[in-house]
Amino acid sequence: MLPTPASLYSRNHRSRYHHQRPLRDVLLTRARITNLGFLLLLGFAVLSCLLNLYYWLFAEQQPRHPPLDFLSPHSILATIERDKALGALEHLVVVPGHAIWTGSKPEDSYVEDEWLMESFQQGDKAARIQAYHQHISRGIDIAEKDESALLVFSGGHTKRITAHTEASSYHNLALVNNLLPPSFPRVTTEEAALDSYENLLFSIARFHEFSGRYPTRITVIGYEMKRRRFEQLHRASVRWPSEEFRYIGIDPEGQDIERAREGEKTNGYVPYSQDNYGCHDVLLSKRRSRNPQIRFHSYFTSAPELSALFNWCPSPADGGGSTAAFRGPLPWDRHVHSTSNVKGSTIGIGRDSS
Repeated sequence: MLPTPASLYSRNHRSRYHHQRPLRDVLLTRARITNLGFLLLLGFAVLSCLLNLYYWLFAEQQPRHPPLDFLSPHSILATIERDKALGALEHLVVVPGHAIWTGSKPEDSYVEDEWLMESFQQGDKAARIQAYHQHISRGIDIAEKDESALLVFSGGHTKRITAHTEASSYHNLALVNNLLPPSFPRVTTEEAALDSYENLLFSIARFHEFSGRYPTRITVIGYEMKRRRFEQLHRASVRWPSEEFRYIGIDPEGQDIERAREGEKTNGYVPYSQDNYGCHDVLLSKRRSRNPQIRFHSYFTSAPELSALFNWCPSPADGGGSTAAFRGPLPWDRHVHSTSNVKGSTIGIGRDSS
């Protein structure tokens, strides 16, 4: 028998040698890239993919404040000079608008033809006008007695046929009738809100725009029948603490209370209990119908800390569907100890929608 070739023995010997080499030696074997280096690169690639996937799936559930320098142009800020006294303001007093007064003289204040209202408001127009006057007067009375209060008339340009906004018309009515003291400094208008939720949220933003700070307490003067909507839904949606929120309700005299409450429940409370932020279907369509001049508000610039809340429109993917509560940081979290009014992932339930 012929002997085994030396070359075959050598190859078999090397093969058995390679199989017996320790894993560490194999990983450190010289190459264009070591096996260990390849595994490290592969690990980093997998980690990067996982992080990107997490960000894509969950980033929108963790709202963050946008860069303030980007949202606060110096060309705009340079035009603003606030009185130091505004730094003492703490109390936001909101009078939501429900109609637009187009008059210019005191005697026009109660003339029905000088008021632009929705069709469902026509039946008891005189009583409603009287209630609007009471809302305005009560707001002024509170602001006059509290030197830390800022009175905000809130309501947007909801009618195409006039240049007035709801807020500016209320303010003008107060001036024409001398309801406000001469040169009263602690009153302003919020002229972007298109519904009651925005009346509250945008008035908070306007307070910041006007004074340079956020309020610590809020009073809203409106219809008594809308109390539950503001106290249980809107207040909770912006996570404002109940102990720092006050609602004063004044309904039109002689109104069929039961009928009004049923209308509020059907057209306001129930829709908002199913869509807390008013950004879906019925409530969104109402906002669109109330913005005939296609206007944009300024609060992304003047109150950038609220940008994530302005944009919050929950969907089924957020858990809780269209009632999922906003969970991002808010400026009043810093000075409010109790934010337990919103529990779980939903706000809870239970608006003529003006």
